[in-house]
Amino acid sequence: MIIVIIGPTGVGKTKLSLSLAKKYNAEIINADAMQVYKEMNIGTAKVSDTLGIPHHLLSIKSVTDSYSVCEYQKDARKVLDELLKQNK
Repeated sequence: MIIVIIGPTGVGKTKLSLSLAKKYNAEIINADAMQVYKEMNIGTAKVSDTLGIPHHLLSIKSVTDSYSVCEYQKDARKVLDELLKQNK
């Protein structure tokens, strides 16, 4: 099962994602274009307390690094395939 949570900043997506991940023994894959950058903590509402739940593709690049949508898709697919193999 794959659950996708979308919506604007500040509506409770993070709280919901943490609750669902805990309930279903799942992990979270970040899909926010700005949250992939380590230095983008202000203004992105990046999760500060993951409650021990693994978060993937979060703070993985520097703002000085080049990172395209194609690269994100490849990285996300690798993570997703691995999590599905683990029944997460």
